[in-house]
Amino acid sequence: MNWTAATVSPLFGSRRAFAAVALVLCPALAFADGIEGRVTIARARDYRDAVIYLAKIPGKTFTPPAAAVNVDQRNLAFQPHVIAVLAGTRVAFPNSDEVRHNVFSPTKADNFDLGSYPLGSSRNRTFDTPGIITLLCNVHAEMSAYVIVTETPYFAVSDKDGHFLIPDVAPGQYEVIAWHERAKSVRATVRVSAGPPAPLNFELGK
Repeated sequence: MNWTAATVSPLFGSRRAFAAVALVLCPALAFADGIEGRVTIARARDYRDAVIYLAKIPGKTFTPPAAAVNVDQRNLAFQPHVIAVLAGTRVAFPNSDEVRHNVFSPTKADNFDLGSYPLGSSRNRTFDTPGIITLLCNVHAEMSAYVIVTETPYFAVSDKDGHFLIPDVAPGQYEVIAWHERAKSVRATVRVSAGPPAPLNFELGK
């Protein structure tokens, strides 16, 4: 049997319990729990929808998921308002409203227009170019959203209190980027070790 963190950790009740045992019995089996922290945003009502993601890891490539990620159009809004995806991921844009919607992007690096379509229909777009992609609807000017296309599968979107967790990051040193639509992006370097998540906090918009 191939004794890995995935196969052995259930015997100990939790990944964290297994990590503690693995560090003692077999350091090669130990894994990192990732990067955890909080984002604060100056002059913001809350701290939701910040995207925290790892920059490109030299020499590493990743396969995008086979399944599409959904961004619904419901109650005249894109839901969710912000998503992060690995480059090459397909995103579906179903229309759940009784009015026609449109999805387009004016972003120069990935300009597209999916046209307008009615309730019950859906259009797809594969996002291959890393960067910040703005989504708009030319039928409803108040609708907007963002797709943050990353070069690694290690990312998180903050909750309303600014908390985030990027799980399953292997031990090593990484450059991490924090982005929010109302603030300038901030970069930081963090070292991840086997065991508890590495702490990392960001202050945006200072």
